[in-house]
Amino acid sequence: MSSTAGQVIRCKAAVSWEAGKPLVIEEVDVAPPQKMEVRLKILFTSLCHTDVYFWEAKGQTPLFPRIFGHEAGGIVESVGEGVTDLQPGDHVLPMFTGECKECRHCKSTESNMCDLLRINTDRGVMIDDGKTRFSKNGQPIYHFLGTSTFSEYTVVHVGCVAKINPAAPLEKVCVLSCGISTGLGATLNVARPTKGSTVAIFGLGAVGLAAAEGARISGASRIIGIDLNPNRFEDAKKFGVTEFVNPKDHDKPVQQVLAEMTDGGVDRSVECTGNVDAMISAFECVHDGWGVAVLVGVPNKDDAFKTHPVNLLNERTLKGTFFGNYKPRSDIPSVVEKYMNKELELDKFITHHVGFSEINKAFDLMLKGEGLRCIINMEA
Repeated sequence: MSSTAGQVIRCKAAVSWEAGKPLVIEEVDVAPPQKMEVRLKILFTSLCHTDVYFWEAKGQTPLFPRIFGHEAGGIVESVGEGVTDLQPGDHVLPMFTGECKECRHCKSTESNMCDLLRINTDRGVMIDDGKTRFSKNGQPIYHFLGTSTFSEYTVVHVGCVAKINPAAPLEKVCVLSCGISTGLGATLNVARPTKGSTVAIFGLGAVGLAAAEGARISGASRIIGIDLNPNRFEDAKKFGVTEFVNPKDHDKPVQQVLAEMTDGGVDRSVECTGNVDAMISAFECVHDGWGVAVLVGVPNKDDAFKTHPVNLLNERTLKGTFFGNYKPRSDIPSVVEKYMNKELELDKFITHHVGFSEINKAFDLMLKGEGLRCIINMEA
């Protein structure tokens, strides 16, 4: 691969030219990496709901043409000036958020919210020079989340690249770039249920099921899944969920239902829907004295959270988390090792496979609510 270092690479990319329209496979030019950047050859990528949300451009500032994609696995093709901890041939996961290792957040043991490389959904250019590395016939094509993995080659800031075990199958561990790690870490790193405890999971999509997987790994004795879609219940059993509650089946608040089921409340709850009512329920359903509720879902910008202060005075704890409190470069390699050691099961999250030429099928599956993760083989 070193023969292409320093040169523009022409390759295939799935370009989104306008909101909500099918992606188009185009020949694009990918410039060499600049200072503190790496150019990656993407081998596998998957589709996350965040890609679809910004592709639809409902409620955000539209930015097109753009190359989406942020859950992926690949190999370093070349590195830019100043990059010392990665070299061509390294197996990596590009990350939608970063770790510069220099700011106060990165130096803190309690935070993963890097000042320099924290998620930025509006920025479509590289930090170093404010320009894109993608173009077609001289026209710039914008980046997405600093990753843009729906391209055979992409350029990423070194702080947004996790170097992983080269023996790990990229077609499996690529899903750890975003949603699965977010849910898993929300439970393992933030909620921290003890063995034998009771955990409630609000929302049984991919992130919620990853949170349930974390509860299973922790040894929780009861994992209660709450979802408005009963079609999700059977599959959730594979992730350790032992009981189910559909709020529509009850004429009382779901937090009251859960309190009655668990002798006063669950020990831990993890909210993965982004619905503010679910957030309130997740907090109010935990047991007084020791209950901990963790909010993962992203609310609408105008939402407000309302609960009585006595819920806090009664020694319930409310926490939030971003990317499961994982530092991308420091921590994600160890999550990959959990998979390699058979502690973490990833295969059950992967429900579909398509070739790169059929990438729009992955969008169709997501829009229909079918499956969890669709792996896109960039070489097929």
